[in-house]
Amino acid sequence: MKRTLPLALALLACSGLASCKDDGPSAAGADSTPANDAPDASAVPGSSYDGTIAKPGAPFSVSYKMIGTPIVGSPVTIDLLVTSTLGSEPVTVSYRINDASAMMFHEAQPAQVRLAPAANEDFIRQQVTVVPQREGRLYLNVAASVETESGSVSSMMAIPIQVGSAGRKLEENGELQLDDDGEAVRVLTPE
Repeated sequence: MKRTLPLALALLACSGLASCKDDGPSAAGADSTPANDAPDASAVPGSSYDGTIAKPGAPFSVSYKMIGTPIVGSPVTIDLLVTSTLGSEPVTVSYRINDASAMMFHEAQPAQVRLAPAANEDFIRQQVTVVPQREGRLYLNVAASVETESGSVSSMMAIPIQVGSAGRKLEENGELQLDDDGEAVRVLTPE
């Protein structure tokens, strides 16, 4: 028993040394290309996102990615990447839902956050969690703003969220009738 402990420690040390990588040129002339474990610095940050919303001339663009499948009554998280053309100024990101019967914020979700990008980056990553209340196409409004010397600069975008496979049912008001000239007109009737 006393001999097995030093032997086990010696085997562990040898296996640890054997797994170390020699960065110098090998005598056998094996593959001399270095392993690339670091992320590519030239990679576009929003390339793995579902979509990007940017308006021409706007100071911000928003890339978004749904984490999971939106289901009625279950929280769904949206990963946001807000890119600014104004550099590394602190950005205020606020969220708004127009139809409270269609979707609501998760109980722990703040409606507004203020974040500063890292010194060498022009984007921030943020997650927002919402709970869909019905099927169809729902929208989360995302506003990004920066305070400058001349005032506030902001942009607002709508993030589409498809819940279920059904599209939104179009409600038609009134009746479709033909007028005297044979043109189709919609006649609104009081209800």
